[in-house]
Amino acid sequence: MVKLRIKKDDQVIVLTGKDKGKKGKVIKVLPEDFKVKVEGINLVKRHTRASQLSAGGIIEKEAFLHVSNVALIDPKEGEATRVGYKTLKNGKKVRVAKKSGEEISE
Repeated sequence: MVKLRIKKDDQVIVLTGKDKGKKGKVIKVLPEDFKVKVEGINLVKRHTRASQLSAGGIIEKEAFLHVSNVALIDPKEGEATRVGYKTLKNGKKVRVAKKSGEEISE
């Protein structure tokens, strides 16, 4: 099992591609494929056939991005930051923003 530093519900910024500079919330993570899906980012159009559940037509939805193309947003600075880990005195391991040293809420 691969461990990614970006988790669901994290605020991230896109570093490369057509949506460079846009910010959004992570809605799904695929650690085994190193992919993340971000709300409102990397929108693609899907042409779908009508079924009993849904009407046909062109549906716009988010596609996955590679995790290297996004960076966590520092809670203090509001800019892209790398993620580190720190062990607290009570023995709990927490994620820390490298830029400001601020603890990242789970």
